[in-house]
Amino acid sequence: MSTRWEYKAVFVENWERVSVEGVETRPEEGERNSGFARRFLNGMGADGWELTAVQHTMPGRSYFVFKRALADGAEPDLSVARRDRQAQQQGKVEVEGADGAQVVSV
Repeated sequence: MSTRWEYKAVFVENWERVSVEGVETRPEEGERNSGFARRFLNGMGADGWELTAVQHTMPGRSYFVFKRALADGAEPDLSVARRDRQAQQQGKVEVEGADGAQVVSV
């Protein structure tokens, strides 16, 4: 049986801001951007994610694509993160699960 994979796309802006499905992370006060990049990437690796591609969209902005093997019997996350103007203004992200259920996270 061949390996099944799950993927994660991460938006990176000059290593001053990283967004993973609407959840943003920034460098700690006084932290160099290179240190932030190392800390973020090491965290992804510790969670089993491997960087497989970088897609530059414009200077300083890129999408990083990570993959990891699915555990036996697991299914990939097929939920859709939706943009909602009111939720965006309040710093919330709305996610629709594969079953159609909607969850709002802050």
